Amino acid sequence: MRKIIKRSSKIRGLPPGSLIHIGEKKSEKVKISIVDYTSKNFEEREIKKIQECSKFKRKPTVSWINIDGLHDIEIIENIGKCFDIHPLALEDILNSDQRPKIEDFDEYILIILKMLYIENKTNEIKSEQVSIIFGKNFVLSFQEKSGDVFDPIRERIRKSKGKIRTRGADYLAYSLVDAIVDNYFSILESIGERVENIEEKLITEPQPDVLQKIYNLKIETIYIRKSIWPLRELINSLLRDESRLIKTNTHLYLRDLYDNTIQVIDTVETFRDTMSGMLDIYMSSVSNKMNEVMKVLTIFAAIFIPLTFIVGVYGMNFEYMPELSIQWAYPLVWLVIIFTSLSLLIYFKMKKWI
Repeated sequence: MRKIIKRSSKIRGLPPGSLIHIGEKKSEKVKISIVDYTSKNFEEREIKKIQECSKFKRKPTVSWINIDGLHDIEIIENIGKCFDIHPLALEDILNSDQRPKIEDFDEYILIILKMLYIENKTNEIKSEQVSIIFGKNFVLSFQEKSGDVFDPIRERIRKSKGKIRTRGADYLAYSLVDAIVDNYFSILESIGERVENIEEKLITEPQPDVLQKIYNLKIETIYIRKSIWPLRELINSLLRDESRLIKTNTHLYLRDLYDNTIQVIDTVETFRDTMSGMLDIYMSSVSNKMNEVMKVLTIFAAIFIPLTFIVGVYGMNFEYMPELSIQWAYPLVWLVIIFTSLSLLIYFKMKKWI
């Protein structure tokens, strides 16, 4: 909570459209790369000067400019000037805590969503904000750091595979969003494997560490749901809004993307219900285990209560106790004790208590 308040306090009192980077600095240097293509030609290189970006706005090709790193506000502002991006849109891009959403600015459309990945060292699920702006013939993608799930798209462009080189910027933007959604399935597959492993341990060995794993997995599932849930509204807006930037033949692919998003959300909801059920199973397993222990202790107590009574009676220090003078009193008491114990054990067995 303090982290959220600290970040929100940075923009307190500032006018709308003030450019301030809210989030962690995840890369040392901002890297800008360009992929420019038509159905016949292709160019890919790294941009050293921001001024080089200006020519790609009106160029009759499809230009994909990818920016890795958001901490350098001056670079982001200059890119916004090259493509006439509204300051409010740039403000949203620089806020890495932004909720996934879509904004239509007539000349371009802004899409903000979360790209999930698994941290190799800790095996934790992390997220990175990806902002996509696409106009008539250009696509801008803003990432917090280098490394993404777009390599298959770059490879398709390089080798002219599929339809991507023959379609416009709207299809490229769809492809980027589709790659992020497809990666969600890989993340959910990893979570599914962890759920199965925990379920096996939950039934055989309901130890306290299993409870911690269930809790951590539930937190991750809630985190994923928060990142994915707004996607349904986002893609539905792309389908519903009659933007001139989205061609009719792209709507078919957007509907397929919408179906994939619904499937992802349903899977996340299933995992949430499974986590809640696993917590109930854990508590029931621990309770049953405790009941088994208490049953054993109760059986022992039930057997020793009459034996304690017998021993207590003959442990009284009275001078005149007739049984004490009998020669076979001691072995007789032992026979009574053994008979009583065996009788109780047979009775418990008949009742199926043991």
